[in-house]
Amino acid sequence: MTASDLSEASATTPGLPWRAKLAVVLLVILAVVVVLVSNRLLTDRYTADTRSRAEVRLALYTGNLMAELQRTSVVPLLLAGDPGLITALKDGNFSSTSAKLISLQSQLGVASIRLVDADGRVVGATNRNVLGTSHRNETYFVDAQRAKETVFTPVKRDAGGFDFVYSRAVLAESKVMGVIIVSVDLMKYERAWAGLQDAIMVTDSAGIVMLSTEPRWRGLPRDEALALRDPPSAISRALQATTEWAQEPPDAYVRGEAVMRTEARIPFRGWKIATFTAYGSVREQVNGILALEIMGFAILMAFTFYLLSRRAWSRSVSFQRESAELRLLNARLQRAIAEREKVKKDLEVAELTLAQSSKLAALGEMSAAVSHELNQPLAAMKTYLAGARLLLQRKRLDEALSSFQRVDDLIERMGAITRQLKSYARKGGEAFEEVDLRACVSSALAMMEPQLKARVVKISRGMPRQAVMVMADRLRLEQVIINLLRNALDATKDTKDPQIDILLSAGETATLTVRDNGHGITDLENLFEPFYTTKKPGEGVGLGLAISSGIVTDLGGRLTARNGEGGGAVFEMQLPILGNKQEAAE
Repeated sequence: MTASDLSEASATTPGLPWRAKLAVVLLVILAVVVVLVSNRLLTDRYTADTRSRAEVRLALYTGNLMAELQRTSVVPLLLAGDPGLITALKDGNFSSTSAKLISLQSQLGVASIRLVDADGRVVGATNRNVLGTSHRNETYFVDAQRAKETVFTPVKRDAGGFDFVYSRAVLAESKVMGVIIVSVDLMKYERAWAGLQDAIMVTDSAGIVMLSTEPRWRGLPRDEALALRDPPSAISRALQATTEWAQEPPDAYVRGEAVMRTEARIPFRGWKIATFTAYGSVREQVNGILALEIMGFAILMAFTFYLLSRRAWSRSVSFQRESAELRLLNARLQRAIAEREKVKKDLEVAELTLAQSSKLAALGEMSAAVSHELNQPLAAMKTYLAGARLLLQRKRLDEALSSFQRVDDLIERMGAITRQLKSYARKGGEAFEEVDLRACVSSALAMMEPQLKARVVKISRGMPRQAVMVMADRLRLEQVIINLLRNALDATKDTKDPQIDILLSAGETATLTVRDNGHGITDLENLFEPFYTTKKPGEGVGLGLAISSGIVTDLGGRLTARNGEGGGAVFEMQLPILGNKQEAAE
């Protein structure tokens, strides 16, 4: 069984009937639609119920506040006409005033009562600790004297919140004898509201929060109070995180949380009361019903999958047979892979053998290269021997011995060149050493001295004062420089006023530039190809630059060529400088 057969078998394996698939899809769509519609309808219903209950509570809270305010507003009117208090203010005898006020407080159920004389000094109070304190500059004292009627004044406390005060002037013979001050206990409603789930606030006509279940809101504008962060427990309970899609558009946002706001007017000085109700109770009721619906659809879906699974079980037998065939196919594939790996190893061995054969074939090319490289030392030896013969005839023995020494050096160099044939059959024939590139240039110029003397060529050298050290084979490096100089000499053979510039620089790399003013390079692409030459037959075989490029590459550098701007050829040899020993070694 092949892989194609297996794919065909898999493609023809029967799956779920399209009717069964359609039934499952329709069931899922029906469940989603029913849940979404139920969620919207139930949310609307329970939200309306919650809002109605909040409105009922608001009416109750408003009635309680108005009852307390109206009941307390009558007390200053009654006390302002009390004969005992008027007599005490006239006579200045207040020994029994505080006791009388304490008795009246328990009967009337007000927060506190204070009697202030015309100078603003407290002369009687239900709280004896405030006796003798001055209220001369307080707003409620000044307004009561001016209005000659009951005045309501909210007094902001230093610790936050407000004291609500009714004040009225005590008159005797149309003269202000003092002021009666009655405090309204509205804080008891805050304490009662704090135990509820709703957050509640009462604001005045200017929008300033007068009463609130959140202490930090008191005294702030409504919008600024709602923007406060880190609310304590009351608002945290009222503003539980709710899911936006599962509720009506929210009436307000507090700290980014959506809430239901219910607001009503208090028929007193333009006050308003507002409650902020979370959607938590709505979601609990809606989620309970949605959970039952989802459970019903889950049971129906499980029954549907049970019916489909019976058919799938019957198909599992055929799948087992196919799995057995797959295992057999897998074993065959593993054997085929093993055979391919063996063939791959054989190919690698063949490639290595072919590479070695290629190296041996290169020896044939090197035989021509050696004859090319040995021509220079032979020509120099011929020149030195001719000069030595003349020196001997003139009996200048010391100079003749110097010529013979140079001939001996050239013979040693010829031996080194022939030994380089080994590097073409096997790498690593010569050991690298630290070489000063300036010395190599000087040695190459000395090697080329006979050819340079035979022609009138201007040689200019630019060398740095410090040593330019590279890691290289000295003989092979000098061979490259000699090849570049010889090419420059050949290029300027037909040039008037020939000139060769040798520039050595040391930066990130050691760069040797050889520039001439000859005819330039006509074919840059094939310049470094073996046996490519523009010389006449017998003058060269076209291996000098190819060999030089290979040597520079082995040394970790590169050899490039281009035409100069003013004519002539420019050769650049770049080698890793010895400052980076790691790169030079590689």
